[in-house]
Amino acid sequence: MANNSASDKPKGTAKRGFAAMDEATQRAIASKGGQAAHQKGTAHEFDSEEARRAGQKGGEAVSRDREHMAAIGRKGGESRQSAARAAAEKNGTRSSVGSEQSSKGGNKQ
Repeated sequence: MANNSASDKPKGTAKRGFAAMDEATQRAIASKGGQAAHQKGTAHEFDSEEARRAGQKGGEAVSRDREHMAAIGRKGGESRQSAARAAAEKNGTRSSVGSEQSSKGGNKQ
C-alpha cells in the first residue's frame, strides 16, 4: 500500500472562514443578517412571557452556584453598610448598622 501523506498529516486547528475574521467584521456580517431577517419578517422577537421564562431559567442556573451567590450577598451587605455609614456622616450622627437593626426590632434577646 502506498503511503498517503495527506491522510497521515494531523488536522490543524487553524481558523477558517467566519472564525478567521476579526470580531468587527463578524459583527458587521451578523448585523446585516439580522437586518435582512427583520425586513423579510422571519426574525424571532421575544414576547414578554418568553423573555420572562428565559430570564427565570438563567436565574435558576446561576443560583445553583453557591459560591457566586454568597459573593453577591456579601457585596450587597457591604454596599448597604457603607451607604448607612455615609448617611450617618452626612447627618452628623454616629450610627452603626447594628443600632439601626435594634431600633427596627431586630436582634431582640
